[in-house]
Amino acid sequence: MSRVEKLLAMLQDNANDSFLTHALALEYLKLAQDDMALQTFEGLLEKNPDYVGSYYHLAKLQEKLGNTDKAITIYETGMAIAKKLNERHAYGELHSAWEELTM
Repeated sequence: MSRVEKLLAMLQDNANDSFLTHALALEYLKLAQDDMALQTFEGLLEKNPDYVGSYYHLAKLQEKLGNTDKAITIYETGMAIAKKLNERHAYGELHSAWEELTM
């Protein structure tokens, strides 16, 4: 059984588990299944907008796909969430990536 299959099986029992959903999206990235990764990250953040770790990966994916404006918006949204949650490390990573893209 592949990692994707294992994660999907676990998500059947825990459909709202943000950690498992994030892990699934990362597996899709590793397999170069960008469409599935995009869909999974977006679905996760729609259900749980405070899952700050997914903003960085989603924005990087948008950059990879050539969607610079979307990536910038995602970084900015993630920074606002990280600030609200007092997640300084996540804020710093998002801000650095945003700066790289906008400077």
